Amino acid sequence: MAKIDPTFILYACDILAETGSGLSGMKIAEYSNSYAIKYNRVIPHGSYPFNAPNKRTALRENLNVFDKPEQFTIIKELCELLPSTNEKVKELKSKLFIRYGTLVSEKISQTELIQKTKHWLSDYPTALKQYENALTKFEGGIFERNTLDDLRLSFELLVKELVGNNKSLENQIPEICRILDKAGISTELKNMVQKIIDYYTKYQNSHVKHNDLVNSNEMEYVIELTSVIMKFLIKANT
Repeated sequence: MAKIDPTFILYACDILAETGSGLSGMKIAEYSNSYAIKYNRVIPHGSYPFNAPNKRTALRENLNVFDKPEQFTIIKELCELLPSTNEKVKELKSKLFIRYGTLVSEKISQTELIQKTKHWLSDYPTALKQYENALTKFEGGIFERNTLDDLRLSFELLVKELVGNNKSLENQIPEICRILDKAGISTELKNMVQKIIDYYTKYQNSHVKHNDLVNSNEMEYVIELTSVIMKFLIKANT
């Protein structure tokens, strides 16, 4: 049964079970048991106090009974239980995805919407590059602000190429409307697109560009919304 490198497991456990800033012994036992049930494994330390020198050792020995994809998921989810301001945890999660990101079980990049959007963006390589950067960061669960920065830049680069000027996205609405008029898009749908882009740029400026106030629960929706609009504009312009 393939495993994550033992050195990385040890590194992860030192951070996740660190005295003071890490998970408590009770929480380690609680979550270890839930994963043992989920994956049908038998763990050596399912109750607290542990029959181990310390909680780091208990967590490491529990992790060792799981296979590689299971270890990846457990470490990822345990990271997400700790405060997002914990720099060591952020670094651990970043390294986890850099080294073992291929183990992610559910990828937004594999959905039909994203695949179709990438297909339509293939003729716009600069926009496509930023779009793929955004997806990579989102799937890695890191650099949340950078994810939405890359997404906005992808959208902006696409529109600049479609309309043939260098204006910012919020100043492109009249040009976008000309594309839609030329394509025979209904007034109602054209007005809807205008409103969406207006609110989209306001959202980016308020929550991302200036204040770094990114709600992780909104990110997938913003990615999908951006994908729908970009795909729609490319098809309208063909």
